[in-house]
Amino acid sequence: MKKITLLALSISLLATSGCVPLLIGGGTETAVVAAQERSVGGAVDDTGILLAIKGIYAKQKDKDMFLNIEIKSVEGRVLLTGNVDKPDSQIEAVRLAWQVSGVKEIINEIQINDKSGFVNYAKDVWVSSQVRTRLILGKKIHSINYSVITVNQVVYLMGVAQDQDELDRATYVASTCSYVQKVVSYVRLKDDPSRGYRSH
Repeated sequence: MKKITLLALSISLLATSGCVPLLIGGGTETAVVAAQERSVGGAVDDTGILLAIKGIYAKQKDKDMFLNIEIKSVEGRVLLTGNVDKPDSQIEAVRLAWQVSGVKEIINEIQINDKSGFVNYAKDVWVSSQVRTRLILGKKIHSINYSVITVNQVVYLMGVAQDQDELDRATYVASTCSYVQKVVSYVRLKDDPSRGYRSH
């Protein structure tokens, strides 16, 4: 029953976001057929992830994230886009999105409106790129489960680690990259019970 209600909600959400899905009706069953190759169940799960993240953003005192960040989810891969006023909003948006159960990867494309320190911003982008590359090449590190954000050469790691050993390796890899001043980890362990937040 929950899935039927959530499916109806997802249809409504798609309609209001400008997407025009093809509806196929047959008896009591209704399916949304999108361009992607994914099952109705998968689409429902992705809608649940989207609504859960939006719900968390809506509860924040600062509405920058809720108003200015767009969320897309496909098979648990979440894309965050938009423009926020402060680097802190970008960091918090990614951290909060990782709290939602079912999220497998976060692609952070959030832009920060204040680009006054362009040289510093360019260095941060370079640092993030180096850290991501080293995580990908690192042994026994599931790099897809990590997000990297750099602000003023401070590297923020977010995501889900398989165990403490993997988290220690990832943190070490990030800390040894050039120009990195400090590494701040918001990574949770895979079996952390606090990851149980679900919207459905």
